[in-house]
Amino acid sequence: MELKELQDQIAKRFLSNAERDKIHVTDDYLMLKLNEELGEFVQSYIVHKRKCRPEKYLSPDESKKEMAKELSDVVGLAFVISTILEIDLEEALMKKWITREWIKK
Repeated sequence: MELKELQDQIAKRFLSNAERDKIHVTDDYLMLKLNEELGEFVQSYIVHKRKCRPEKYLSPDESKKEMAKELSDVVGLAFVISTILEIDLEEALMKKWITREWIKK
């Protein structure tokens, strides 16, 4: 699956769920939601590294699965935000990370 297709499907699913749940999606909502998801990813990392209370420990496989789920939320929200803000994320990734066109020299 191409990145653009994945972005479109994720944004469509997110917006459909928001409509179902009667959530008014604004730029501000998306920024707050991204921070929430990033916090959940960091929490899953803390558990994975066992830098938390022992009662929160999970098996290595389970904690890695939780990190993957939370990281997918962060990336998914980045896709939704780029759709809403009309940013070509694939182009941005190419110019920032691959061709380095957007890197100051």
